[in-house]
Amino acid sequence: MKRPSRLLWPTLLAVTLAACGGQQPAPRPATAKPPLASMVVQADEAPSQQVWDGTVEAVNAAILTAQTDARVLELPHDVDDVVPAGAVLVRFTNVEQKSAARAAQAQIASARADYVNAEANYTRLAAIYPQGYVSKAAYDQALAQRNAAKAALDAAQAQSRAASQTEKYTVIRAPYAGVITKRYVQVGEAVTGPPFAQQLIAIASLKDLRVDVKVPQSVADAIRHYGAAEVLLDGGRQTVTASKVTVFPYADPATHTFSVRLDLSGDHTGLYPGMTVRVAFATGDAKRLLVPLSALVQRGELQGVYVIDGNQVALRQVRTGDVTGNRIQVLAGLDSGERIATDPDAAARGLIEQRRKEAR
Repeated sequence: MKRPSRLLWPTLLAVTLAACGGQQPAPRPATAKPPLASMVVQADEAPSQQVWDGTVEAVNAAILTAQTDARVLELPHDVDDVVPAGAVLVRFTNVEQKSAARAAQAQIASARADYVNAEANYTRLAAIYPQGYVSKAAYDQALAQRNAAKAALDAAQAQSRAASQTEKYTVIRAPYAGVITKRYVQVGEAVTGPPFAQQLIAIASLKDLRVDVKVPQSVADAIRHYGAAEVLLDGGRQTVTASKVTVFPYADPATHTFSVRLDLSGDHTGLYPGMTVRVAFATGDAKRLLVPLSALVQRGELQGVYVIDGNQVALRQVRTGDVTGNRIQVLAGLDSGERIATDPDAAARGLIEQRRKEAR
């Protein structure tokens, strides 16, 4: 039997399917491409800012000095060590201080014995004096001796307290939690107390910080008027808002700059006394065009965004300004109302596909 030609196979297949009551499967619809993630940029009302460098300072900082003559026995911590409140920073020899404390205790015992004897003698004479069995001179002498003994006892107790305090001065503790910024003495060194107290340890608290900034006199009034500032960290990606902005009412006659102090409330990880930070001050009102940092494309020294116009995607170079949180200011190259891609990688792939279609 002769086989049918290959050209007749589609016809025969259709006839066979029709005879069997079957239908041809409908072609699958083409999967629609998901729309490109985008946004329309709008210029928002925001305070215009000017940025200057400032220095972080500790609100609580102290230089601990010696309060007794002694020799340094131990320095448990060094510069840059973070210590808790009450930590031992310096320990002195205390042989003389302990001896003075024991001598003061012995003097208290002697003065108490004299006072007890004088009190008993006065009590005895005071009981018989009204009957005239002792003279007034003897009574007055017993009273004076009792009062003198009481004063000597009080003085001995006060001296004992002073000696005990001097012994406590042989251990210097941290007044608050902080970081050691400087050490002035070494182990084995003899130090002197008041009136020429020697410096021992400098410590600064990390809890309460402030920033000192020198600004030109031309903007001092604007900063004072708006009273708002932010400390810019990590290139502006993180900000710390100042709880208070103080512009001091006098200028440096040599530089003609004003000192501005920013109070920062609470703990701030990454800020330490002595470091330099950038501070953005509000100095006026303006409109700013901000785009997400994730939408920005970096090509060497050039920056750009993918602009969407209808079905067309184009990479456009822009000039940027300051970073505020997770957004960056666009100074030139982009207008308010234009649509940009928020996923640069997807936009780049779309641009490549668009150019391939144009090349066909």
